[in-house]
Amino acid sequence: MLTLVIGNKNLSSWSLRPWLVLRHLGLPFQEIKLTLDTPEFKVAVRRYSSAERVPVLLDGELAIWDSLAIAEYANELAQGKGWPPDATLRAQARSISAEMHSGFVALRQCWPMRAVERLDVPLSPAAVADVARIDEIWQACLRKNGPWLFGEYSIADAMYAPVVLRFNTYGAKLSAVAADYARRVLDEPHLREWLREAQQEVAR
Repeated sequence: MLTLVIGNKNLSSWSLRPWLVLRHLGLPFQEIKLTLDTPEFKVAVRRYSSAERVPVLLDGELAIWDSLAIAEYANELAQGKGWPPDATLRAQARSISAEMHSGFVALRQCWPMRAVERLDVPLSPAAVADVARIDEIWQACLRKNGPWLFGEYSIADAMYAPVVLRFNTYGAKLSAVAADYARRVLDEPHLREWLREAQQEVAR
């Protein structure tokens, strides 16, 4: 049985990504949730990762940290079903996932993930440019592939799911194509499960 160590569901965007990948690939796993930004977190997370951050995927004695690395490992366990079957689309999907993984710093700083909250926070010019770039990526993928970024749900969709939550929380203005995609992501059953549990966290 795989074990995924994650942070709070209202806050941890990086935890959400591999959680969705595992769910969509049908890989059974148990989860261990650690509370972020507490003295107990650093002590607890050291049990699972020397990097001292979540998420971490445990498979026997193997520990994998970093969301994209976990997604790639899950893809291998699922015999390649995490990425599009076509080599060209697969390369494009990996490209936009890597861009999400390493970029959009201004957006992250202005609009941290608060999955089930509704907030009004202005964007910096750099963050406005990040939103525009994401909208551009989504439009290019969806107009060519749809209904997901590369036809069927893939790791690329999981990588951008926390961005959808940010846009929903802070009320981003999107193109019609991007807004339609965001609604599709929000209606996806696995994400709805995550959000229900995030709401329970906030209520407690």
